[in-house]
Amino acid sequence: MGMHDLAGKVAVITGAGSGLGREFAVAAAGRGMSVVLADVQDDALAGTLSEIERMGAPAVARRVDVSQSSEVEALAKDSLSKFGAVHLLFNNAGVAGGGGLVWETSETDWRWTLGVNLWGVVHGIRHFTPLMLEAARSDARYRGRIINSASMAGLVSAPLMGTYSATKHAVVSVSETLYHDLALVTDQVSCSVLCPFFVPTGIARSDRNRPKELVDERPPTNAQVIAHQMNVHAVEHSKVSASEVARMVFDAIGEDRFYIYSHPQAMSAVERRMQDIICQRNPTDPLADRPDFRRKMAQAIGF
Repeated sequence: MGMHDLAGKVAVITGAGSGLGREFAVAAAGRGMSVVLADVQDDALAGTLSEIERMGAPAVARRVDVSQSSEVEALAKDSLSKFGAVHLLFNNAGVAGGGGLVWETSETDWRWTLGVNLWGVVHGIRHFTPLMLEAARSDARYRGRIINSASMAGLVSAPLMGTYSATKHAVVSVSETLYHDLALVTDQVSCSVLCPFFVPTGIARSDRNRPKELVDERPPTNAQVIAHQMNVHAVEHSKVSASEVARMVFDAIGEDRFYIYSHPQAMSAVERRMQDIICQRNPTDPLADRPDFRRKMAQAIGF
């Protein structure tokens, strides 16, 4: 059930103010779609809206905290009221919280990261899927797709990324179940899960949008500082751009493809993890081929 002709259709995108979300919006507008933009950062949201309007695409922008069910519900109602239907839903908003040794992660880090990365996807699914299914029942020609942004961290488990990885593993699992659940009831609506590796976006500096009530006032541990530095370096030095990933996603939409990867070469780590599980091996050390780096990291952490 690939969706090829998207002209005149409607895309809703969370996290649309920057990074992948902004590129999804540009790609959708470039294909003749109307676009509903949602983000928690007002200035970034306004910037994306201006860009889409310059392209001549119908667009609206809404400030939405995806961790709040009522705000996502309002977004769904606004989208329907403005454009009459939703054909593509990008549950894309995400933050890179909770780095460091997993036992050092504060409750506020857990709540913030789970709230955006997991509950944001859950709220999107809960509030938009019924609207898409109703559209399918009303029109045999209707086709819809939900694209959930997970991560390569949802398929492997690296050190110092426990909180983020937990949310992204959950998004992969929820997406796989959503795929099967939708297949039970319709052939007009389906879904995909995006698992990018490091891509140059603003996610490494997510703290700029962190709610005041979820700010961790404690000074970061050595491991948390190292995790943040590694994340910033990897994101900023990626050779695959957000616009390239957006193109990959729209190609997958046209090909009715569920799993979407930005860095096929990273799949060797996924294969190794799966073999560990199948063979009941202890988890393979992801830094085994970089012993000097592993030693320096352990020394810097201070344990």
